[in-house]
Amino acid sequence: MFVQATTCKHGKTTYVTYLVRESFRTPKGPRSRTICNITALPPQTRELISQSLRGQSFVAGESLQLAQAWSFGGLAVLHQAWEDLGLDTLFNFVADARRVGLLKAMTLGRILFPSAKLALVEHARGTLLAAACGLDQTTEDFDEDDLYAAMDELNGQWVGIEKRLYQQSFPQGVSLVLYDLTSVYFEGDGPEGTSQYGHSRDHRPDRPQVLLAVATDAQGVPLHLEVLRGNRGDTTTLQGLLVTLRRRFGIREAVFVFDGGMSSKVNLEAMDELGLKYVTRLCASKLNELLSSLPSEPSPELWDRTPVMEIVREGKRYVVAGGCWRQQRDEQRRQARLTKAENELQRLAAVKRKKVNPQKLASQVGRALQRLKAHKYFAYAVDPNGQLQWSRRAEVIQAEQIRDGLYLLGTNAGTEQIPSAGVLSHYKNLLEVEDAFCHLKDYLRVRPVFHRRPDRVRNHVRICFLAYWLTAKLERQWRQKDQTIEVHNLLRQLQTIRLGRLEVQGKAFKTMVTQVPRDLNTVLNKLGLLPLFSQPPTWAPGACSK
Repeated sequence: MFVQATTCKHGKTTYVTYLVRESFRTPKGPRSRTICNITALPPQTRELISQSLRGQSFVAGESLQLAQAWSFGGLAVLHQAWEDLGLDTLFNFVADARRVGLLKAMTLGRILFPSAKLALVEHARGTLLAAACGLDQTTEDFDEDDLYAAMDELNGQWVGIEKRLYQQSFPQGVSLVLYDLTSVYFEGDGPEGTSQYGHSRDHRPDRPQVLLAVATDAQGVPLHLEVLRGNRGDTTTLQGLLVTLRRRFGIREAVFVFDGGMSSKVNLEAMDELGLKYVTRLCASKLNELLSSLPSEPSPELWDRTPVMEIVREGKRYVVAGGCWRQQRDEQRRQARLTKAENELQRLAAVKRKKVNPQKLASQVGRALQRLKAHKYFAYAVDPNGQLQWSRRAEVIQAEQIRDGLYLLGTNAGTEQIPSAGVLSHYKNLLEVEDAFCHLKDYLRVRPVFHRRPDRVRNHVRICFLAYWLTAKLERQWRQKDQTIEVHNLLRQLQTIRLGRLEVQGKAFKTMVTQVPRDLNTVLNKLGLLPLFSQPPTWAPGACSK
């Protein structure tokens, strides 16, 4: 049956008649007949009848309720990426399927709601995290002891995992390796032997720490992660990295880029012996030595702030680089030190002392200038009457002004392999490693660390590494589509998309996806992710109680 609308016209008036008709067959062909006339019914009622005859179902509004709604937008993207990147078999060495799901849950949780293991159950409530990881959404409680037991499965397996990720990311190998260090402090004493007091990049010298050594490619996709003792010197870490990368990944020909903290003479000689190329930053004293060896007349390339200037000494290539921003920064820093130092000198000179002690006053002045990092800028003296006199060392300040913003890079690669501009661009790629540390330490909240066992500390950091590897791969894919949005920001925004379950009189009726926010719709369309939200995901359970 169907509703048929017929019109007829009498004069200037048009009449519309709504009839419910039925089709049937006869020996002479199909025919139809009128069942009833529904013209007198309200328009809303006629529309309901029409849709009902087309197979639509209707229920009373007061009997329809939204029973549950789960956040799943970011999880849908990560679940799809996990499958596309072939990570479903990453933990095949784990026999317990639930522990495999817990490892995946901790990895995805680090991206969407980084927190302590104990808080994972709170953050997972109201989401489909358990279902996305192949766990039972109705019963999974993310027990802390079970999470630790799942983490312990990584012991002795990390080398194989890193090899798998490397082969997946770099089937053709890598030609450029960026390497840097950072520190992560502990709340409490930390694990014995691993946590040590050392130079803290977090400005927490009062806390024991470990060092994180991370190697990435030029686009920031991580290759290798190592957890080191917190008191290791930067220069002692590089040769171990070289051995690991050559043995584990078979890297024989690549350019290694690292900061000045690792560029000791021993390390550079070791790289020469291994036939590996490097680009690194050298110390300021080496820069001063090279510039002092230049001709006495000003070099136009240097003083006119050419972006790069190459110097070859004893068969070694050096590149002097800099920029206007660095020049202004150095000028502002020096001016701030001079101002603070002169204010301190004026204060010390104005102090009224009961007993004149020139030696003591001179010592106070020296310590104050050292504290303010301005000692080299001033000449000062205290006369026998205790009068402090000082003056600026104009020649020192002028010499610094000439070299403001300059820094020195060194490489053992020939000009045919890496031109001068390429040396600078390779070094600037270290910003990708800094970004990796930013993700590891801030977005994924690898710090502060509460674990007490060395293996648990390593496995905690490794899970953070897996989370960053996944986001880095997504970021690379999105860059290819001309989208530069932060991955973690978009994923967390997508969590506002929910999966709702409708019930009628207490019985499950339908599962629906909420509408994608308008501001995210365009981005998802460009990234090709809109189909993920056209219908409920296949991995979502039909009924959940959490």
